[in-house]
Amino acid sequence: MSVNLEELKRLREENFAKHKKKKKEYYLKSKKKNLKSKYASYKEIDYSKELNSDNFAENIKIIAKKQKKHIDDRKEQILLKIEEYKEKKQNYYQENREKRLEYDKVYREKKKEKLKEYRKEYYKKNREKILQKQKERRNKTNKE
Repeated sequence: MSVNLEELKRLREENFAKHKKKKKEYYLKSKKKNLKSKYASYKEIDYSKELNSDNFAENIKIIAKKQKKHIDDRKEQILLKIEEYKEKKQNYYQENREKRLEYDKVYREKKKEKLKEYRKEYYKKNREKILQKQKERRNKTNKE
């Protein structure tokens, strides 16, 4: 019976190794395919031509015109999306108004308590300095 168990373990390891190999080949094959298709439409750029002072200004103008044309073509879609976003935001605001107001109220209370505690601690720590400053101010106002 132990022979069968050993044989089964060996077969399992072989099958697993085959499966891993097949998976790796598939991954490498699809990776090569993606690389080829991704960069197929790109042309090589001669930077010495593109970036020299004569062509540079012209190229910038061309790029700006293309971008403007693209934005003009999509202007209506962009405006619709902006309106849709505003509407969505307003609806969300209205739906969650009560929750937000309650949260804000609790938050302010918490902050107020923390601030009170902080001031108490600060006053305890710096009591002598604060009293000294107050005394000096009183003396100044009394002298004048």
